[in-house]
Amino acid sequence: MLTDIRIARIATVPYTMVAHLKSQIAHIREQGSQVYAVASDEPEMAELEELDGVRCIPLDIPRAISPWRDLRAFIRLYRFFRRERIQIAHSTTPKAGLLTALAAFAAGVPVRLHTFTGQPWVTMRGVKRWLARASDKLIGKLNTRCYADSPSQRRFLISQGIVDEHKLTVVGAGSLAGVDVRRFDPDRFPAQQRGALRQSLGIPHGAPVLLFVGRITRDKGIDELLQAYSAIKQAGSEAHLLIVGNFDIGSGTGGAVSRGDIAQLPDTHLVDYTDDPESYYSIADILCLPSYREGFGTVVIEAAAMGVTMVGTNIYGLSDAVVDGETGLLVPVKDAGALAQAIGRLLSDKGLRAQLAEAARLRVLTLFDAERVNELVVREYADLLAAKRIKP
Repeated sequence: MLTDIRIARIATVPYTMVAHLKSQIAHIREQGSQVYAVASDEPEMAELEELDGVRCIPLDIPRAISPWRDLRAFIRLYRFFRRERIQIAHSTTPKAGLLTALAAFAAGVPVRLHTFTGQPWVTMRGVKRWLARASDKLIGKLNTRCYADSPSQRRFLISQGIVDEHKLTVVGAGSLAGVDVRRFDPDRFPAQQRGALRQSLGIPHGAPVLLFVGRITRDKGIDELLQAYSAIKQAGSEAHLLIVGNFDIGSGTGGAVSRGDIAQLPDTHLVDYTDDPESYYSIADILCLPSYREGFGTVVIEAAAMGVTMVGTNIYGLSDAVVDGETGLLVPVKDAGALAQAIGRLLSDKGLRAQLAEAARLRVLTLFDAERVNELVVREYADLLAAKRIKP
């Protein structure tokens, strides 16, 4: 369907592609196209290089504002698009989105796409907020089409005047690239394996496990999670809190959280970023994601595929990943009391927890299987190429 089409997928850091887009990039390559993966030269690039037939282009894309490095990245992207005669440039993440939009437009790339996965400026103030909003508006104007990874995020972007309604759509029911339901399958993890992982972490058999997976930063609601967990422990709960992710001190969006903030609470366990999150989902009882801003929330559907329900905040993005009261529970943002109450409700009612988890897994299998989402993306590409009268 995309034979001999030259497609570039661009992200600020390769982690984004490894964690969310790896199977999609492989699927697009299987259509006969030449696929390029472009991102900063970080260790995760090695995993992308393992993809058969995918050309990896290390290119320094700074996350923060850096005029000289930004200019250099723009020039390198422009030259790359011209040299390789790229026909589809598809970016993800804010800085890569801005630089790709500018460079691809200047280079005359016929199909220019960007996927929005949450707006950092929602939690910003002052000049930084204005610049970030202006960048998203420019992305919307210069690209052929943009995507939101959830219907509620689409409505938000349109209401904020960021992207015109006719240029912004959602692929399928949402998400960045769905979830690999063969990989995120609870049947892959027998009781002995789950027990060994609990033992290695120091979590007693039978103790409920609250799990957080993601960037460890305040805009992910870590403060409220720690406050809620403290209240639950003070009430006598035997629950343990497992936090999986890296401390994100350089994002500039939500403030830093220290190891000491977590370690001061009893029965907490901290695990650095892993490329095997499904192991931790396998021992979890409740996923906790009290974020201030979010795209679709990939960890939510990963956990759901593993048969884990969640408690999160009622914000755009998460309100599409979770059906409140049916596949999980949503609470007001920045409300530690409501968060503690919802977690406590699920801890005390195993029947409700199982009911929500079963419904969450069924919804993922129906709507968010990665194979389904990947095929929808391929059809999008084919339709956009046809509109430009570009034939594979």
